[in-house]
Amino acid sequence: MPSTRITAIHPPRAIEGGRVDIEGAAFPVGEQFLPEVHVGDLPARLVFASSTRLGVIVPSGLDGGRTAVRIAPFDGAQTGVVDVAAPFATGLHQVDNPVFDHDGNLYVTYSGTRGQQVPVSIFRVRPNGTRETFSSSIVNPTSMAIDPSGQLHVSSRFEGTVYRVRPDGTTEAFAHDLGVACGLAFAPDGMLFVGDRSGTIFRVDPTGHATTFATLPASVAAFHLAIGPDGALYVSGPTLSSYDPLYRIELNGAVTTAYAGFGRPQGLAFDPQGSLYVIDALAGSSGLYLVPPHGKPELVLAGPALVGVAFDAHGTLVVASNETAYRLRIG
Repeated sequence: MPSTRITAIHPPRAIEGGRVDIEGAAFPVGEQFLPEVHVGDLPARLVFASSTRLGVIVPSGLDGGRTAVRIAPFDGAQTGVVDVAAPFATGLHQVDNPVFDHDGNLYVTYSGTRGQQVPVSIFRVRPNGTRETFSSSIVNPTSMAIDPSGQLHVSSRFEGTVYRVRPDGTTEAFAHDLGVACGLAFAPDGMLFVGDRSGTIFRVDPTGHATTFATLPASVAAFHLAIGPDGALYVSGPTLSSYDPLYRIELNGAVTTAYAGFGRPQGLAFDPQGSLYVIDALAGSSGLYLVPPHGKPELVLAGPALVGVAFDAHGTLVVASNETAYRLRIG
């Protein structure tokens, strides 16, 4: 009789509340019995069971890092591993990607409801996890980007303005009249691209002068922007359609589709090696997807209700829901 064994866990990474599938053989599943699965020392909720696959929800309260997955009462060869991204910053209101500066500090927002002036609009989280008040003067801070000189820029979707944020947290307006400004990305030459949720992608020169760069279907949430290693601009923006594309825009403004089958694509970022990652709920599997140059995206981290993703220069990954940023070292 075959012995119970785990052969793989997909995806290999998750946050609390994310679903992972345990693949293997001879799982003890019957009409009167379902196996008990533990992630670390905590029981995981079973949502699917067959003799070769178990679907479980990663519990909250884990320390993070490489975490054992066991099928009780079996152990030894019946143990798998999942990398759990632990909460890094809480009490947030993220609308777009968080962003790392050149020193490895993470910037996150508390955006608030439309027109709300909140006590702290931008927090800075040090590499050791210390969270600091950084800026309080921007209404509805939405998207963030670091320019080639290392200076933080933040958009306000309420004002349609992009602000330059000084090292002491004070701000100055950099560009105006940008619609519902959400989605920022700097090209290596210092040119800034800004997404207006109503459908316009602006190009802003270093003096703050904006011109229309491209036009896309309006988004019901926000545009998310990233510059690729090929110099092109990549854009996501969920609509009311069943499927939404990931766009690639050439420097001359020509729009093409990089991938057509996403369900609700949101935050996107390139890792230090130039690979593209996108937050989405594709075919019911919510989390972070690796998008290859050719072929279908691959789910690499499971997690519910994620909106943003960021990488630092040393292999640290952060994914963010509206309320929490989670950190995991993958390099």
